[in-house]
Amino acid sequence: MTSESNTNTTQATQETDTVTHFGFQDVKAEDKANKVADVFHSVASKYDVMNDLMSLGIHRLWKRLTIESSGVRPGYKVLDIAGGTGDLTMQFSKRVGEQGQVVLADINSSMLNVGRDRLLDRGYGSNIEFVQANAEALPFPDNHFNCVSIAFGLRNVTDKDKALASMTRVLKPGGRLLVLEFSKPANPMLSTIYDKYSFTALPFMGKLITNDSSSYKYLAESIRMHPDQETLKGMMENAGLVNCRYHNMSGGIVALHTGIKP
Repeated sequence: MTSESNTNTTQATQETDTVTHFGFQDVKAEDKANKVADVFHSVASKYDVMNDLMSLGIHRLWKRLTIESSGVRPGYKVLDIAGGTGDLTMQFSKRVGEQGQVVLADINSSMLNVGRDRLLDRGYGSNIEFVQANAEALPFPDNHFNCVSIAFGLRNVTDKDKALASMTRVLKPGGRLLVLEFSKPANPMLSTIYDKYSFTALPFMGKLITNDSSSYKYLAESIRMHPDQETLKGMMENAGLVNCRYHNMSGGIVALHTGIKP
């Protein structure tokens, strides 16, 4: 075997053996998407109930503030990634009006189906498109959307840098990216309390409501593995966005990051 063949074999092995995190576990990068999919297939039907219980309903305020920060106006095209059960899509649909369009995209078919049924049952849909899509390789043209949002989804993405680059690509110049995600509490005491809550109450409620504690254990672990506020801000800048900033909510338990495509 030639040295070139040896090099190619080594590179192929390294690519195949790339390791990432699934919660606190190390897994092969190509396996993470399937493992995350299993989690959301399991929790999809009870997702809204669990969100209300886990956040005591505060997630609605976090999402409302995200909508208010979006700058979305009538006629805009909006992409809601990891749109799940459609909370943000519903509000974006009202704002863009009949001349606009909202695309609810989710990699998970179960979550997408729950979101579609929920929105159609409530009379939404005339300006909404539902697309199963991977955030790392969005199937949309360059410079297409006025606004792209991803709420509580980025931490589940295998390659976050690749996803941020993909989101930036589909934004129009002057378009805005919104990333709403669990983050790092600024106060050490709050951080300690939140850790105890996440790793005890979340799995317990998951077991009680969905008979699935392991999925909610993963969700708690995924929060801890997500980049902190400054790190994520830097990642957005590296993706080519400008005027990147973040706003802490509930003491930093959640942060809204925003950036503009130049």
